[in-house]
Amino acid sequence: MLAARALAGLADRVVVVERDVLPDGPAPRRGLPQARHAHMLWSGGVRAVEELLPGVTETFLAAGARRTPVTTDMVVMGARGWFRRWPESHHVILAGRDLLDATIRAQVLADDRIEVLSGVEVLGLTGDAGAVTGVRVRAREGSARATSTAPDAGSAPDAEWMVPGGLVVDATGRGSRAGRWLTELGLTEVERREVDSGLAYASRLFRAPEQARSGYPIVNVQPDPRAGGPGRAGFLLPIEDGHWIVTLNGTRGGEPSAENDDFVRFAREELRHPVIGELLEQAEPVSDVAYTRATVNRRHFYERMPAWPENFAVVGDALAAYNPLYGHGLAVAAQSAVLLRDVVRRQGWGAAGLSRRVQKAVARPVSTAWDLAVGQDVFCPGATEDGPTLRDRLVAAYVGRLMLTATGNGRIARRVTDVTSLERGPEVLLAPSVLLAAARGPLKPALTGPPLTGDELKRAGLR
Repeated sequence: MLAARALAGLADRVVVVERDVLPDGPAPRRGLPQARHAHMLWSGGVRAVEELLPGVTETFLAAGARRTPVTTDMVVMGARGWFRRWPESHHVILAGRDLLDATIRAQVLADDRIEVLSGVEVLGLTGDAGAVTGVRVRAREGSARATSTAPDAGSAPDAEWMVPGGLVVDATGRGSRAGRWLTELGLTEVERREVDSGLAYASRLFRAPEQARSGYPIVNVQPDPRAGGPGRAGFLLPIEDGHWIVTLNGTRGGEPSAENDDFVRFAREELRHPVIGELLEQAEPVSDVAYTRATVNRRHFYERMPAWPENFAVVGDALAAYNPLYGHGLAVAAQSAVLLRDVVRRQGWGAAGLSRRVQKAVARPVSTAWDLAVGQDVFCPGATEDGPTLRDRLVAAYVGRLMLTATGNGRIARRVTDVTSLERGPEVLLAPSVLLAAARGPLKPALTGPPLTGDELKRAGLR
């Protein structure tokens, strides 16, 4: 939807080919397989969405989403200990994925220049190795709707037709088949890298205790990779309608169960600290456990291909998909959509080499998020064939020192959050003042427990 918004006004018409029949409001749909898990939109992503849809943050909030200050309203146990709750430097938008999806969709589709072919799947590209001219599509279950691109046969199952396009953008997510489609046109196979931590996710929705249904902080317990063995983590996100969405995860050998009855026990007994389990004991479960293992980091280096066709670009999770633990997928997709708009606007519609320039541009935000995810996941047993490189080990050692320093130094905590929020690149962590602070270490002593206030403990029923 954001890619469509980015192109509206630059082309005469934008057509979105969507496999699902889209609901009218926030509702589950098959094309969001991870929608039952926790999501958040980091401030770098919020800025990008705002640039495409001005005022959307207020629309999110009016729909029930929360704008949470970082690190003021975050209770986080990192690998090196509890972080202090420093004054706000950044923020995240917290909401269920269905609400995020529906809010953006409603704003984008209010634009008459954007059409939707819903219930339609793409079968492949048309054109050749030099230029893509459109896509071949097929209706799914008779659900093609209301666009002039549909054939006379309309919504008949298995009916195939071609949708022409002056620019085809693949935003189909983790299941993208762009690599195969390009080889079918005669191009070489794309270079690809995968880092699989073996992480399994279990999520469940809870009704928070009545006094904790508004203004409650995020609670996050992270693993310590220095301890060896499987890494186990959990996070609790306060979202709309007084709910907490809680995701528990573990790497190979430490996976949570998919059973409802084991969810709270895992949170209380298997994580490094029991605080999430203790909070859940006071809450009411309102859903079954949702479970997934689709957490592999996968990046396609399309920007490195020796030849690239005109009129084609790949963005979002179709370009690079990350371990959802780090919460960067939505933000990177939004930033990529802004870059798509900017490059097309700057170079001009139909300019020679436009698609190659787009592909190189959208790789930039991908690289930061990729390094953040892979820099940690590469140390999980079995994540890669060869294990971490010397560079991986050196970077991890420095990042570990920074994280230790950030537990007791607010300035360094802000610099780290500059990067994790995707507002600034990782080069800010190499500034001389940051290097010196990392050498000194934390300025304040380590906390001995989660920095929940007495009022927060009381409102959650723990005091």
